[in-house]
Amino acid sequence: MSKKLKTILIIIGILILGGVIAGPKIKDYMVNNMGKRDLQSEDPAFTLNAKDFVAEFTSKEAEANKKYLEKPVVISGVIASINDKEVILDNVVVCGFTAANASLKVGQTVSVKGRVVGFDDLMGSVNMDQCSINK
Repeated sequence: MSKKLKTILIIIGILILGGVIAGPKIKDYMVNNMGKRDLQSEDPAFTLNAKDFVAEFTSKEAEANKKYLEKPVVISGVIASINDKEVILDNVVVCGFTAANASLKVGQTVSVKGRVVGFDDLMGSVNMDQCSINK
């Protein structure tokens, strides 16, 4: 093999390795710095109640992650607690709102639209952000 061909193959290998290493970081940078999605204008991918939603993560977390992560969903449930911009539905879905909503009350049944960001297996809850009351 000629020296020129070896050099080209090494450069291609380095570029591929760099793409594999830097790819996820570039995606995170773009998501965090290129502006948030306008989640409220998107149609929900799924509409469920809070307990059924969390049951999917509890029974088959890997499959539920593939199905729901980063997707807009509408979750219905009873408000168990409110802490400033955080609302917890049925003690199992944690909804992070962009602003506090004084009209919400503990015990109220609501439908919340938000983006699924992950399952906390220690607490047994699903976390959502960019939440708003679904009308």
